[in-house]
Amino acid sequence: MQTNVIRSLNIGKLVRMERIFDRETLRTIIIPMDHGVGAGPIKGLTDLSKMVNKVAQGGANAVLGHMGLPKYGHRGYGRDVGLIIHLSASTSLGPDPNHKVLVTSVEEAIKVGADAVSVHVNIGADDEAEMLQGLGITASKCDEWGMPLVAMMYPRGPKVNSEHDVEYVKHAARVGAELGADIVKTNYTGDPDSFREVVDGCPVPIVVAGGPRMETERDLLQMVYDSIRSGGRGVAIGRNVFQADDPVALVGKISKVVHNGYTVDEVYG
Repeated sequence: MQTNVIRSLNIGKLVRMERIFDRETLRTIIIPMDHGVGAGPIKGLTDLSKMVNKVAQGGANAVLGHMGLPKYGHRGYGRDVGLIIHLSASTSLGPDPNHKVLVTSVEEAIKVGADAVSVHVNIGADDEAEMLQGLGITASKCDEWGMPLVAMMYPRGPKVNSEHDVEYVKHAARVGAELGADIVKTNYTGDPDSFREVVDGCPVPIVVAGGPRMETERDLLQMVYDSIRSGGRGVAIGRNVFQADDPVALVGKISKVVHNGYTVDEVYG
């Protein structure tokens, strides 16, 4: 999180951003748990409060989910963790799962104590225009209420050959920043040099998405390490964490990389 970006935020956004970014490292570990709407009660998320507690214990800075997260996942005990309310949704049973629509407002997120909100946009999709409009409207509301906005920006559509191609990813990330996001979540491009292009082309902090389940824990940690040394400001990892054999331990390892600067070998050393 660059200093000039922090200073440009209004006081409400600044206070809330400090709840989801570590004050010392200016980096973050976000655990998305919004999958219940899109895919149902999948492994790891049958009991939201139990999983929130595990990732908080491990050292996560924030959890992200729909309105059910604070209602059914709030614990009232244990280590505190930031709350990001996801405003857009679709389901895997719908005619087009990539068609994300706004289902919650910024004001509703404020009522349940959110520290930030998020919106999902698929750049290149047939309904891209509708999602961009929703992002712009939400960004305006967030400025009005002092609410940080996370834009999940993914290149997905007929013209997109690969969701991880640097040209598509850096375009998607820039769109998020241009339309008012305070944080952009997007795909890792596969190597540090190309991901640095994404970071350099985006004037707001970028957190890398965890994506589908990886083959090994070491592969995941290597991606985290490479994204951080390329200028990324953290991670937003869902399935690879909450479906891990030991989410507490895995988040702890991720924290060593993100916040303590460990290499992958040092994590296991």
